[in-house]
Amino acid sequence: MGEEDRLAFRFDCGATWLNLLATSGRTFSARPVERIATAERLGEWFDRSELTPVRPPDEADVRQAHAVRETLRVLALAVVEGELPPAGAASEIGRFLTEQPDPVRLTVAGRLLREPPADTGAALARIVRQAVDHLTGPERTSLAVCPEHDCRGVFANPTGRRRWCPSPACASRGRVRALRERRRAEGQESDGRTAPGRESSYPLTLR
Repeated sequence: MGEEDRLAFRFDCGATWLNLLATSGRTFSARPVERIATAERLGEWFDRSELTPVRPPDEADVRQAHAVRETLRVLALAVVEGELPPAGAASEIGRFLTEQPDPVRLTVAGRLLREPPADTGAALARIVRQAVDHLTGPERTSLAVCPEHDCRGVFANPTGRRRWCPSPACASRGRVRALRERRRAEGQESDGRTAPGRESSYPLTLR
């Protein structure tokens, strides 16, 4: 996979907040991929998510985005895996939302629009509110976690049919590993069979 592909944004996880989590790739590996490492990249991601803030992001905003993203990840993984979410992470998200008032002001200009967020904090607050609704409502049961140990990406899986996250790399690695394990198991089973025409090595019990 080329550098451009590794750094490409993902918008196929099922919700904007899930796409935010995906701005970190292979998060649990020794070399995670940071896709919003600069203010320019964060601004690009906001643009493509239709959340362009009035005040462009700066480096402090990048740090804030990383912190919010990783706190959401902790909560999401706990909820999806049926574990008790850390109280500290929940309090941190609640405190962040309290500090980020973002009144809803709608306009009509060819279609229904919401006024853009004032800054990165307001843009992130909109995403966090979506995440909170998702994680505390009935749709939380449609979330899944990628089984690849270095990914563990959270994604929407309403049909329950998807095994891996939308990243083709995870599905490819997972299928290759599953094939190898299946062949290894078949080889062990074959080695354990008695060859035709030969007596079993196990003793017979006569009654």
